[in-house]
Amino acid sequence: MRPPVPYSPDVETVKPDEAQTIAGLCETFGTILQRVAADSGHAVRSVHAKAHGILEGVLRIEDGLPPELAQGLFARPGEHAVYMRMSINAGDILPDAVSLPRGLALKVLDVPGERLPDAEGTTQDFIMVNGPVFQAPNAETFLGSLKLLVGTTDRAEGLKVAASTVLRGVNRVLRAVGVESPTIASLGGAPNVDPLGETYYSVTPFRYGGSIAKFSLRPVAPGLTARTGTEIDASGRPNAVRETVRSEMAGTEGVWEFRVQLCRDLKRQPVEDPTVAWDEDEAPFRRVATITVRPQDSWEPARVQAVDEAMRFSVWTGLAAHRPLGNINRARNAPYRHSAAFRERFNGCPIHEPSAGR
Repeated sequence: MRPPVPYSPDVETVKPDEAQTIAGLCETFGTILQRVAADSGHAVRSVHAKAHGILEGVLRIEDGLPPELAQGLFARPGEHAVYMRMSINAGDILPDAVSLPRGLALKVLDVPGERLPDAEGTTQDFIMVNGPVFQAPNAETFLGSLKLLVGTTDRAEGLKVAASTVLRGVNRVLRAVGVESPTIASLGGAPNVDPLGETYYSVTPFRYGGSIAKFSLRPVAPGLTARTGTEIDASGRPNAVRETVRSEMAGTEGVWEFRVQLCRDLKRQPVEDPTVAWDEDEAPFRRVATITVRPQDSWEPARVQAVDEAMRFSVWTGLAAHRPLGNINRARNAPYRHSAAFRERFNGCPIHEPSAGR
Protein backbone atom coordinates (compact mmCIF):
# COMPACT_ATOMS: atom_id res chain seq x y z
CA MET A 1 0.00 0.00 0.00
CA ARG A 2 1.27 3.46 -0.89
CA PRO A 3 2.11 5.88 1.94
CA PRO A 4 -0.35 8.72 2.58
CA VAL A 5 -0.06 11.77 0.34
CA PRO A 6 1.43 14.65 2.38
CA TYR A 7 -0.82 17.66 2.83
CA SER A 8 0.26 20.93 1.27
CA PRO A 9 -1.80 23.94 0.16
CA ASP A 10 -1.17 23.15 -3.50
CA VAL A 11 -3.35 20.01 -3.36
CA GLU A 12 -6.25 22.44 -3.98
CA THR A 13 -7.00 24.23 -7.24
CA VAL A 14 -9.05 27.39 -6.67
CA LYS A 15 -11.15 28.48 -9.65
CA PRO A 16 -11.16 32.19 -10.54
CA ASP A 17 -14.98 32.42 -10.44
CA GLU A 18 -15.49 30.69 -7.08
CA ALA A 19 -16.49 33.91 -5.27
CA GLN A 20 -19.26 34.52 -7.81
CA THR A 21 -20.55 30.95 -7.46
CA ILE A 22 -20.52 31.22 -3.66
CA ALA A 23 -22.49 34.46 -3.84
CA GLY A 24 -25.02 32.66 -6.02
CA LEU A 25 -25.30 29.84 -3.50
CA CYS A 26 -25.92 32.31 -0.66
CA GLU A 27 -28.61 34.05 -2.72
CA THR A 28 -30.34 30.80 -3.71
CA PHE A 29 -30.19 29.31 -0.24
CA GLY A 30 -31.48 32.66 1.02
CA THR A 31 -34.58 32.23 -1.14
CA ILE A 32 -35.17 28.80 0.42
CA LEU A 33 -34.69 30.17 3.94
CA GLN A 34 -37.04 33.10 3.40
CA ARG A 35 -39.78 31.07 1.72
CA VAL A 36 -39.89 28.37 4.40
CA ALA A 37 -39.75 30.93 7.21
CA ALA A 38 -42.54 33.03 5.64
CA ASP A 39 -44.76 29.97 5.15
CA SER A 40 -44.20 28.41 8.57
CA GLY A 41 -43.32 31.37 10.78
CA HIS A 42 -40.11 29.66 11.83
CA ALA A 43 -36.66 29.63 10.23
CA VAL A 44 -34.91 26.30 9.65
CA ARG A 45 -31.64 25.26 8.03
CA SER A 46 -31.33 25.80 4.28
CA VAL A 47 -30.26 22.15 3.93
CA HIS A 48 -30.99 19.20 6.20
CA ALA A 49 -33.82 21.20 7.73
CA LYS A 50 -35.73 18.29 9.24
CA ALA A 51 -34.12 16.32 12.05
CA HIS A 52 -35.05 12.72 12.83
CA GLY A 53 -33.23 12.50 16.14
CA ILE A 54 -30.86 14.35 18.48
CA LEU A 55 -28.49 12.13 20.45
CA GLU A 56 -25.93 12.76 23.15
CA GLY A 57 -22.97 10.45 23.62
CA VAL A 58 -19.23 10.00 24.17
CA LEU A 59 -16.43 9.75 21.61
CA ARG A 60 -13.48 7.65 22.76
CA ILE A 61 -10.23 8.06 20.85
CA GLU A 62 -8.22 4.87 20.66
CA ASP A 63 -4.91 4.44 22.42
CA GLY A 64 -1.81 3.39 20.49
CA LEU A 65 -2.81 4.73 17.06
CA PRO A 66 0.05 4.70 14.53
CA PRO A 67 1.54 8.14 13.77
CA GLU A 68 -0.28 8.52 10.43
CA LEU A 69 -3.64 8.16 12.25
CA ALA A 70 -2.72 10.01 15.47
CA GLN A 71 -3.38 13.45 13.97
CA GLY A 72 -5.45 16.50 14.93
CA LEU A 73 -8.37 15.62 17.18
CA PHE A 74 -7.15 12.02 17.23
CA ALA A 75 -3.54 12.78 18.21
CA ARG A 76 -4.11 11.75 21.82
CA PRO A 77 -6.38 9.11 23.40
CA GLY A 78 -9.21 10.47 25.48
CA GLU A 79 -12.94 11.08 25.71
CA HIS A 80 -15.15 13.90 24.43
CA ALA A 81 -18.86 14.54 24.83
CA VAL A 82 -20.66 14.64 21.46
CA TYR A 83 -24.00 15.60 19.96
CA MET A 84 -25.37 13.79 16.90
CA ARG A 85 -28.13 15.19 14.68
CA MET A 86 -29.79 12.83 12.19
CA SER A 87 -31.66 14.44 9.29
CA ILE A 88 -32.68 14.39 5.62
CA ASN A 89 -31.18 16.73 3.05
CA ALA A 90 -34.12 18.95 1.98
CA GLY A 91 -34.30 22.62 2.95
CA ASP A 92 -38.02 22.41 3.73
CA ILE A 93 -39.95 20.28 6.21
CA LEU A 94 -41.39 17.39 4.19
CA PRO A 95 -43.46 14.37 5.19
CA ASP A 96 -41.30 11.28 5.51
CA ALA A 97 -43.07 9.65 2.56
CA VAL A 98 -40.67 11.80 0.50
CA SER A 99 -37.59 9.64 1.01
CA LEU A 100 -34.28 11.46 0.70
CA PRO A 101 -30.66 10.71 1.62
CA ARG A 102 -29.94 10.63 5.35
CA GLY A 103 -27.53 13.03 7.00
CA LEU A 104 -25.61 12.89 10.26
CA ALA A 105 -23.95 15.92 11.83
CA LEU A 106 -21.51 15.28 14.67
CA LYS A 107 -20.31 17.93 17.11
CA VAL A 108 -17.34 16.98 19.33
CA LEU A 109 -16.96 19.16 22.43
CA ASP A 110 -13.91 20.62 24.16
CA VAL A 111 -11.29 20.00 21.47
CA PRO A 112 -7.98 21.82 22.10
CA GLY A 113 -5.75 23.09 19.32
CA GLU A 114 -5.32 25.77 16.66
CA ARG A 115 -8.67 26.74 15.16
CA LEU A 116 -9.75 27.33 11.59
CA PRO A 117 -10.25 31.02 10.69
CA ASP A 118 -13.39 32.42 12.38
CA ALA A 119 -14.18 29.07 14.02
CA GLU A 120 -15.81 30.00 17.31
CA GLY A 121 -15.60 27.94 20.49
CA THR A 122 -13.70 24.69 21.02
CA THR A 123 -15.82 22.21 19.07
CA GLN A 124 -15.05 20.04 16.04
CA ASP A 125 -17.88 19.37 13.56
CA PHE A 126 -18.15 16.52 11.06
CA ILE A 127 -21.00 16.46 8.52
CA MET A 128 -21.82 13.25 6.70
CA VAL A 129 -24.43 11.56 4.49
CA ASN A 130 -25.29 7.91 3.93
CA GLY A 131 -23.46 7.61 0.62
CA PRO A 132 -19.79 7.84 -0.38
CA VAL A 133 -20.06 10.47 -3.14
CA PHE A 134 -21.54 13.94 -3.69
CA GLN A 135 -24.16 14.57 -6.37
CA ALA A 136 -22.19 17.27 -8.23
CA PRO A 137 -18.50 17.55 -9.17
CA ASN A 138 -18.23 21.22 -8.21
CA ALA A 139 -20.12 24.12 -6.67
CA GLU A 140 -21.04 25.64 -10.03
CA THR A 141 -22.84 22.47 -11.14
CA PHE A 142 -24.49 22.15 -7.73
CA LEU A 143 -25.73 25.75 -7.95
CA GLY A 144 -27.31 25.01 -11.33
CA SER A 145 -29.21 22.04 -9.88
CA LEU A 146 -30.20 24.04 -6.80
CA LYS A 147 -31.72 26.81 -8.93
CA LEU A 148 -33.93 24.22 -10.65
CA LEU A 149 -35.15 22.87 -7.31
CA VAL A 150 -35.65 26.12 -5.44
CA GLY A 151 -38.98 26.77 -7.15
CA THR A 152 -40.44 23.64 -5.59
CA THR A 153 -39.35 24.49 -2.03
CA ASP A 154 -42.37 24.38 0.30
CA ARG A 155 -44.61 23.72 -2.71
CA ALA A 156 -46.55 20.79 -4.22
CA GLU A 157 -46.11 18.45 -1.27
CA GLY A 158 -48.49 15.86 -2.70
CA LEU A 159 -46.64 15.76 -6.01
CA LYS A 160 -43.35 15.26 -4.16
CA VAL A 161 -44.78 12.26 -2.30
CA ALA A 162 -46.04 10.73 -5.56
CA ALA A 163 -42.77 11.43 -7.38
CA SER A 164 -40.78 9.92 -4.53
CA THR A 165 -42.75 6.68 -4.79
CA VAL A 166 -41.96 6.44 -8.51
CA LEU A 167 -38.30 7.32 -8.07
CA ARG A 168 -37.84 4.75 -5.32
CA GLY A 169 -39.07 2.13 -7.78
CA VAL A 170 -36.62 3.33 -10.42
CA ASN A 171 -33.78 3.27 -7.91
CA ARG A 172 -34.60 -0.30 -6.84
CA VAL A 173 -34.28 -1.44 -10.44
CA LEU A 174 -30.96 0.36 -10.84
CA ARG A 175 -29.60 -1.03 -7.57
CA ALA A 176 -30.62 -4.53 -8.64
CA VAL A 177 -28.21 -4.27 -11.58
CA GLY A 178 -25.46 -2.66 -9.52
CA VAL A 179 -26.03 0.99 -10.45
CA GLU A 180 -26.10 3.74 -7.82
CA SER A 181 -27.68 7.10 -8.70
CA PRO A 182 -27.01 9.92 -6.20
CA THR A 183 -29.09 12.25 -8.41
CA ILE A 184 -32.21 10.08 -8.25
CA ALA A 185 -31.71 9.62 -4.50
CA SER A 186 -31.43 13.39 -3.98
CA LEU A 187 -34.73 13.93 -5.85
CA GLY A 188 -36.68 11.58 -3.58
CA GLY A 189 -35.70 8.13 -4.82
CA ALA A 190 -33.54 7.15 -1.85
CA PRO A 191 -34.63 4.03 0.05
CA ASN A 192 -36.61 5.08 3.12
CA VAL A 193 -34.12 3.40 5.44
CA ASP A 194 -33.76 3.47 9.19
CA PRO A 195 -31.00 6.07 9.83
CA LEU A 196 -29.71 4.14 12.85
CA GLY A 197 -28.45 1.33 10.63
CA GLU A 198 -26.72 3.49 8.02
CA THR A 199 -23.02 4.11 7.40
CA TYR A 200 -22.24 7.79 6.89
CA TYR A 201 -19.47 9.45 4.85
CA SER A 202 -17.94 12.92 4.77
CA VAL A 203 -17.97 12.65 0.92
CA THR A 204 -15.51 15.55 0.65
CA PRO A 205 -11.84 15.47 1.77
CA PHE A 206 -10.19 17.24 4.68
CA ARG A 207 -6.75 17.89 5.97
CA TYR A 208 -5.74 15.20 8.45
CA GLY A 209 -2.77 16.79 10.18
CA GLY A 210 0.07 16.04 7.81
CA SER A 211 -2.12 14.10 5.37
CA ILE A 212 -5.49 14.22 3.53
CA ALA A 213 -8.51 12.13 4.46
CA LYS A 214 -12.19 11.42 4.21
CA PHE A 215 -14.22 10.35 7.25
CA SER A 216 -16.90 7.78 7.92
CA LEU A 217 -19.13 6.68 10.79
CA ARG A 218 -20.23 3.03 10.75
CA PRO A 219 -22.63 1.33 13.17
CA VAL A 220 -21.12 -1.65 15.02
CA ALA A 221 -23.51 -2.37 17.92
CA PRO A 222 -25.84 -5.29 17.15
CA GLY A 223 -28.84 -3.12 17.99
CA LEU A 224 -27.85 -0.81 15.12
CA THR A 225 -26.54 -3.27 12.53
CA ALA A 226 -29.77 -5.25 12.81
CA ARG A 227 -31.47 -2.19 11.27
CA THR A 228 -29.09 -1.75 8.35
CA GLY A 229 -31.12 -1.67 5.15
CA THR A 230 -34.44 -1.82 7.01
CA GLU A 231 -37.01 0.42 5.33
CA ILE A 232 -39.61 2.43 7.24
CA ASP A 233 -43.22 2.57 6.05
CA ALA A 234 -44.11 6.27 6.20
CA SER A 235 -47.58 5.95 4.69
CA GLY A 236 -49.85 8.37 6.53
CA ARG A 237 -47.12 9.14 9.08
CA PRO A 238 -45.41 12.46 8.28
CA ASN A 239 -42.82 11.95 11.04
CA ALA A 240 -42.45 8.19 10.75
CA VAL A 241 -38.64 8.20 10.77
CA ARG A 242 -38.44 10.41 13.86
CA GLU A 243 -41.00 8.22 15.64
CA THR A 244 -39.09 5.06 14.69
CA VAL A 245 -35.74 6.41 15.88
CA ARG A 246 -37.32 7.60 19.13
CA SER A 247 -38.87 4.21 19.81
CA GLU A 248 -35.68 2.31 18.99
CA MET A 249 -33.25 4.53 20.91
CA ALA A 250 -35.37 4.25 24.05
CA GLY A 251 -34.00 0.73 24.49
CA THR A 252 -30.84 0.64 22.37
CA GLU A 253 -27.22 1.36 23.21
CA GLY A 254 -25.72 2.70 20.01
CA VAL A 255 -22.05 2.21 19.16
CA TRP A 256 -20.45 3.57 15.99
CA GLU A 257 -16.84 3.46 14.87
CA PHE A 258 -15.29 6.65 13.51
CA ARG A 259 -13.07 5.79 10.54
CA VAL A 260 -10.44 7.63 8.51
CA GLN A 261 -9.61 7.03 4.84
CA LEU A 262 -6.18 8.44 4.00
CA CYS A 263 -5.50 9.68 0.47
CA ARG A 264 -2.68 7.65 -1.11
CA ASP A 265 -2.86 8.78 -4.76
CA LEU A 266 -4.14 12.23 -5.77
CA LYS A 267 -5.10 11.03 -9.25
CA ARG A 268 -7.17 8.09 -8.03
CA GLN A 269 -8.38 9.84 -4.85
CA PRO A 270 -8.88 13.42 -6.06
CA VAL A 271 -9.37 16.40 -3.78
CA GLU A 272 -11.41 18.57 -6.15
CA ASP A 273 -14.03 16.07 -7.44
CA PRO A 274 -16.29 14.60 -4.72
CA THR A 275 -18.23 12.50 -7.26
CA VAL A 276 -15.24 10.11 -7.33
CA ALA A 277 -15.37 7.41 -4.67
CA TRP A 278 -12.00 6.59 -3.14
CA ASP A 279 -11.50 2.85 -3.70
CA GLU A 280 -11.38 1.19 -0.29
CA ASP A 281 -9.02 -1.51 -1.54
CA GLU A 282 -6.47 1.18 -2.38
CA ALA A 283 -7.31 3.52 0.49
CA PRO A 284 -8.98 1.54 3.28
CA PHE A 285 -10.97 3.06 6.12
CA ARG A 286 -9.35 2.58 9.53
CA ARG A 287 -10.90 3.03 12.94
CA VAL A 288 -9.57 5.81 15.16
CA ALA A 289 -12.40 6.17 17.71
CA THR A 290 -15.79 4.89 18.81
CA ILE A 291 -18.95 6.77 19.75
CA THR A 292 -21.25 5.32 22.39
CA VAL A 293 -24.79 6.58 22.93
CA ARG A 294 -26.75 5.24 25.88
CA PRO A 295 -30.48 4.49 25.54
CA GLN A 296 -32.26 7.85 25.58
CA ASP A 297 -35.17 9.90 24.31
CA SER A 298 -33.91 11.01 20.90
CA TRP A 299 -36.54 13.77 20.72
CA GLU A 300 -36.27 15.06 24.28
CA PRO A 301 -37.58 18.66 24.14
CA ALA A 302 -34.74 20.34 26.05
CA ARG A 303 -32.06 18.65 23.91
CA VAL A 304 -33.94 19.42 20.71
CA GLN A 305 -34.08 23.08 21.72
CA ALA A 306 -30.40 23.16 22.67
CA VAL A 307 -29.11 21.41 19.54
CA ASP A 308 -31.67 21.78 16.76
CA GLU A 309 -32.48 25.43 17.49
CA ALA A 310 -29.48 26.91 19.31
CA MET A 311 -26.55 25.26 17.51
CA ARG A 312 -25.21 25.20 13.98
CA PHE A 313 -23.09 22.56 12.29
CA SER A 314 -20.41 23.47 9.75
CA VAL A 315 -17.39 21.72 8.26
CA TRP A 316 -15.59 25.03 8.92
CA THR A 317 -16.10 24.75 12.70
CA GLY A 318 -13.07 22.97 14.06
CA LEU A 319 -9.31 22.56 14.02
CA ALA A 320 -6.88 23.87 11.42
CA ALA A 321 -5.55 20.29 11.39
CA HIS A 322 -8.86 19.23 9.80
CA ARG A 323 -9.23 22.05 7.29
CA PRO A 324 -11.92 21.33 4.65
CA LEU A 325 -10.42 20.81 1.19
CA GLY A 326 -11.77 21.10 -2.34
CA ASN A 327 -14.20 23.31 -4.24
CA ILE A 328 -17.38 22.01 -2.62
CA ASN A 329 -15.96 22.47 0.88
CA ARG A 330 -14.72 25.98 0.09
CA ALA A 331 -18.22 26.81 -1.15
CA ARG A 332 -19.87 25.57 2.07
CA ASN A 333 -18.42 28.17 4.43
CA ALA A 334 -20.34 31.34 3.54
CA PRO A 335 -23.76 29.65 2.92
CA TYR A 336 -23.58 27.84 6.27
CA ARG A 337 -22.88 31.11 8.06
CA HIS A 338 -25.63 32.85 6.07
CA SER A 339 -28.14 30.16 7.06
CA ALA A 340 -27.22 30.28 10.76
CA ALA A 341 -27.36 34.09 10.84
CA PHE A 342 -30.80 34.09 9.20
CA ARG A 343 -32.14 31.53 11.70
CA GLU A 344 -30.72 33.53 14.59
CA ARG A 345 -32.33 36.79 13.42
CA PHE A 346 -35.71 35.38 12.39
CA ASN A 347 -36.21 33.13 15.43
CA GLY A 348 -34.62 35.49 17.96
CA CYS A 349 -32.63 32.52 19.28
CA PRO A 350 -28.88 33.05 19.77
CA ILE A 351 -26.71 30.32 18.23
CA HIS A 352 -23.56 29.32 20.09
CA GLU A 353 -20.90 26.64 20.33
CA PRO A 354 -21.31 24.48 23.44
CA SER A 355 -18.82 23.01 25.88
CA ALA A 356 -19.18 20.02 28.19
CA GLY A 357 -19.87 22.37 31.09
CA ARG A 358 -22.91 24.00 29.49
